[in-house]
Amino acid sequence: MQIEYERKYHELEKKHYWFNSRRKFIHQLLKQYPKDSKILDIGCSSGVLLKELLDYGYSVDNLYGVDISSKAIALCQENGITNAYQMDAQNINLDVKFDLIIASDCLEHLELDETALSNWYNLLKPTGIAMIFVPAFMSLWSNHDVVNMHYRRYTKSELNHKLKQNGFTIQRSSYWNFLLFTPVWIYRFISRLIGSKEKANTKGDIEEISLFNSFLQGILSFENKMLQGINLPVGVSVFSIVTKK
Repeated sequence: MQIEYERKYHELEKKHYWFNSRRKFIHQLLKQYPKDSKILDIGCSSGVLLKELLDYGYSVDNLYGVDISSKAIALCQENGITNAYQMDAQNINLDVKFDLIIASDCLEHLELDETALSNWYNLLKPTGIAMIFVPAFMSLWSNHDVVNMHYRRYTKSELNHKLKQNGFTIQRSSYWNFLLFTPVWIYRFISRLIGSKEKANTKGDIEEISLFNSFLQGILSFENKMLQGINLPVGVSVFSIVTKK
């Protein structure tokens, strides 16, 4: 992502409703797995998720993070994550096998996404689990994707096809951020109509929205509870939980 945007991203990822709600959902998913699991967070950014896992009782020796950004890795290490490494997520070279891999909004940044998936498959133990979140639907493409240097957005079927092609078995797949899908689609459609080239190169959707942050987080907290029992038909993001064959 662009340098100035990365600075803002690191400032907001601890408190912004989007990041908070997704981390809470990941914690919800992790409850069914033992706390001695060896975990790799791909695209770990400043290590907020890993720091939360550390605070929740996971061993620091079992928590690993990789990110392409040297600044992100420095922040991750400041957060107490000693196993944090600057690496290209298309070619992670670690002499470790993992029980769990988490990749939240990482795959869309990678030109060779199937190369990355093959690499991630090989990093898992034979019984390992991967949780992969990506942005959904090219119809939602906006300045936000440009600033974040995305290559693509995915449908659920596209994501799952690539996962299966690289050896994974789908355990569960659903869209996420269903309740905000329509307003986000309208907002981005209008933004594409009126946006300038300069704006597209400097501005993303991750902004300080203190007046609405708690309200929007409440909406996604309700949706996270919905996802305990059902999968959702559309959303701003899509996720898949997969295992090795």
